[in-house]
Amino acid sequence: MKRISLLFLLGLSLLVLMTQPLAAQDRPDLLIWADSTRAPALQALVEQFSEEYGVTASVQEIGMGDIRSNLTVAGPAGEGPDIVVAVNDWLGEYIQNGAVVPVELGSVAEQFSQAGRDLFTYDGVLYGMPYAVENLALFRNTDLVPDAPQTWDEVFALTEELVGSGASQFGFITHNAASYDFYPIMSAFGGYVFGRDANGNYNPVDLGIGNAGAIAASEYIKQYVDAGYLKPDINGDVMIELFETGDAAMVMTGPWFLNRIKESGISFAISDIPAGPAGEGVPFLGGQGFMISAYSENQLLAQAFLSEFMATSEAMLAMYNVDPRPPAFLPALEVIDDPYMADFQHAGERGQPLPAIPEMASVWGAWGNAMTFVVNGELTPEEAYTQAQAQIVELLGNLDAAPQSVGLVGTVQTFFGCPADWAPECENTWMVANGDGTYSLSTSAIPAGDYEIKIAYDGTWDRNYGADGTAGGDNIPLNVATEGSLMVFNYDSNTNLLSFGEGSVALVGTVQAMLGCSGDWLPECAESELASNGDGTFSLTTTAIAAGDYEVKVALNDSWTINYGAAGARNGDNITFSVPANDTSVTFSFDGSTNLLTVSVGS
Repeated sequence: MKRISLLFLLGLSLLVLMTQPLAAQDRPDLLIWADSTRAPALQALVEQFSEEYGVTASVQEIGMGDIRSNLTVAGPAGEGPDIVVAVNDWLGEYIQNGAVVPVELGSVAEQFSQAGRDLFTYDGVLYGMPYAVENLALFRNTDLVPDAPQTWDEVFALTEELVGSGASQFGFITHNAASYDFYPIMSAFGGYVFGRDANGNYNPVDLGIGNAGAIAASEYIKQYVDAGYLKPDINGDVMIELFETGDAAMVMTGPWFLNRIKESGISFAISDIPAGPAGEGVPFLGGQGFMISAYSENQLLAQAFLSEFMATSEAMLAMYNVDPRPPAFLPALEVIDDPYMADFQHAGERGQPLPAIPEMASVWGAWGNAMTFVVNGELTPEEAYTQAQAQIVELLGNLDAAPQSVGLVGTVQTFFGCPADWAPECENTWMVANGDGTYSLSTSAIPAGDYEIKIAYDGTWDRNYGADGTAGGDNIPLNVATEGSLMVFNYDSNTNLLSFGEGSVALVGTVQAMLGCSGDWLPECAESELASNGDGTFSLTTTAIAAGDYEVKVALNDSWTINYGAAGARNGDNITFSVPANDTSVTFSFDGSTNLLTVSVGS
């Protein structure tokens, strides 16, 4: 069946090729760009493909970095490939530039690991066929560290013991300028790069590079620096060389160094990432795969090559043999008899996909520099990671953009007339801008009880703030102690802090002096406050207003920030009324659920 399907697609592709100009036909029917590691394995495979199916196919060897940058240059000029061997974190950039198209795996999709498919999925659409999944794990010299450490505190204690006894020049060491290598430690202390939105997608406005967890993880690394256990000049090659010679007892690295470490002859084991105060360390999951160029005129042929020819154990094992990394194609993974592959898989079970959104490109530089500053003693951890956060925010730009709307969301929204709770799109709970970066909302419609709330921007969950003003943070508990209380909510977009409490209602206008205030239009005057009726309404009855014409409205919390006028409008027109004679009874009633002030004269 697969061969029939492939032949059908090839037939369609060849019809397209026959209609192309002669110059276009000078190139092979199928051109693949691959780096020097993968090109030899692919060359043998495309030769087999060409022979079996009567098409011309070729592999062009290009450096990985050049593949990434040249596709969008060569593709539009008609000189690019049909397929690229790519790393998953290029995906967001490629999609932003319209450089790749979705890949259809069809009936073989379930034969690829979910983790592998996730790496090449963007907004729910698969854009690549994964062939390898990789992550960091802890390598340890079993002569020096026979048992796997369970926590990072234990790793530091082992380092002290090994270095102090002279058993090893270094205990644990890390590539001190690689933020990718730092992430498993950072995550164990509560740091993160991007938070997730309600759909599980990375949210670029929820940045955790400078949070308390990231700073704590950097303080942990600084212990090694202060004790002389980590030197400023440790890069990836130096780190592996020290491990191979027994001068370092523990390192974190991935399958790309596995063959080299095996060849060194050292006794070693691969373990899970140790835990920290925030839980188990989480490595990034990365991967390699095949993407189809959007500039290709032979996309059907490229699709057929991937889904019908490469999606086999034979082809995937050929890729594995030139560069051993856990295959994403499950039938190939099952036949590999290498316990280290299983160790890597286990270490990556809690891994997070390396963010493939375009905003990730703005993170690497400042994030990596932060660690360098700490290791070199140029900045404290707090200074370094706070600075990195600010630099990334500036690069991303949109983090500081003023919101178009600020909504109160949570388990109170139905009391405002929303159709559901946790609905950021419901305009009934959008707060009113006060003109100074603060926003307010009030109601007396919330019954006594306990609730949870937070803030959401622009009618979506993309930008939301919870406890302590944290982006994507925990829900904020709210207690309404008394039935009918007027609850006033204030949000400061400068600090992202939401405050709330029971509010006061004052009658303001040209009647206040007659009510005992020092003047009129004074929202802070207690003598003109309305009393709660216990049902969400407030009232004041008086006979002190002399005959005449007057103007009034209500103001909350002793200020003009929240005031309501005619028809219950925020900052609305003054309400006019007349008193026909002295000693006439006048009642002012305010409904905190509708914000309507009514004036009853002579009743």
